[in-house]
Amino acid sequence: MPKINAATVAEHRAQQRAALIQAAVDVLVEQGAAAVTPAAVGARAGLARSSFYQYFPSAAALLAAIVEEAFTAADTATARALTDVHEPAAQVDAFVRAELHLAARGAHRPAKALMQADLPPECLARVHELHRQHYAPLGEAITAMTGATSALTGQLVGGTVQAAMAAVEQGGDPDRVADRVLALLHHGLTPATDE
Repeated sequence: MPKINAATVAEHRAQQRAALIQAAVDVLVEQGAAAVTPAAVGARAGLARSSFYQYFPSAAALLAAIVEEAFTAADTATARALTDVHEPAAQVDAFVRAELHLAARGAHRPAKALMQADLPPECLARVHELHRQHYAPLGEAITAMTGATSALTGQLVGGTVQAAMAAVEQGGDPDRVADRVLALLHHGLTPATDE
């Protein structure tokens, strides 16, 4: 029986699965989705290639797990930030600050790499669906602030938030970047006259 490095077999399996996912994220971000193979991920995680198949039936299944876990973690962080925040402008603030702190931790790296990868259509569709779901609370707050029902305002705010995330990923302080981007957004998010 292989040696386990945890109190229980279940904990050991969870640790091994997490190690494979982290190794796959690193390979994905550094080399792209095509490089996420059982051999490369197993080697990166320090596991035999055959061990990979005890946790995932294929590289595609591993990519799907990365997608789901990345968005679940981001959704949890933004939901926590929005707990007991009911005023739309405060919701925008809380969402943006949570996103920029996630960016500072590198939490968006897997989703960003996957959105740029040459993935099967169903996998790419799932990434886009999860992305839309993740940004839904921000869109709802924007609509409540502006009365705008068109997607244009949401797209413009989303682009601004993406630029702020890029600034943080390049070393910007997330709080300082948040202060600046929120000043811009609050100045621009006024009741819509016509979109």
